[in-house]
Amino acid sequence: MALLYLRHAQRKSTYMEATSLPLAHLVRRPTRAVGAAPLLILLHGIGSNEEDLMGLEPYLDERFLVVSARAPHPYGWGGYAWFEIQWLPDRIAIDRAQAEQSRDLLVRFIGQAAAAYGADPARVYLMGFSQGAMISGWVALTRPELVAGAALMSGRLPEELREQIADPEQLTGKPFLVVHGTRDELLPIQNGRASRDLLQRLPVELTYREYPMGHEVSAQSLADVSAWLTERLAKENT
Repeated sequence: MALLYLRHAQRKSTYMEATSLPLAHLVRRPTRAVGAAPLLILLHGIGSNEEDLMGLEPYLDERFLVVSARAPHPYGWGGYAWFEIQWLPDRIAIDRAQAEQSRDLLVRFIGQAAAAYGADPARVYLMGFSQGAMISGWVALTRPELVAGAALMSGRLPEELREQIADPEQLTGKPFLVVHGTRDELLPIQNGRASRDLLQRLPVELTYREYPMGHEVSAQSLADVSAWLTERLAKENT
């Protein structure tokens, strides 16, 4: 997972935290920006915390103000979750009440983080891994006016959100990136393909990629996610 990048990142970055916001978080200021910076919010997987994906920040476009948020529910030793999950024989069941609470917290956090750090609220991108990809997709599909694009890594789009998906005209052209490992044993590849199939039925701009990796962030998948995010910034100026 992303942890292998963490030590290198800590040598390069200055982390800050505004305790008044609804989610604990770490921040990397952009090193090159003109005006209000685009905001990239990183959302970790179950049992992890805000330090995990922040380890990837040296590989992300320097124009982003990067905020890595901590999920609200304690889970294990030093870990957190966006919602509880039950691994049933035929499906994954989520605690819907917790998931909706986290979705609402994240919706609040997006606006407040943009205001607190002077980011551009019209250029907010989500980048989530595993359960963080689930909550990223949930927010992007149900509140698309808040999100300029979403990168979903090794996750799935919960069945429970389908009835809440925004009207098609609100989603037209919304960019989504879905990446998944063909060797993923925790969330097997059919989860990524199910997310692909759902998004293909919507009028979004979908990029889908598979990699010969497990439940992790590989060097190639990270390079592709980083390039996709940089492309989004380039398209804003065309």
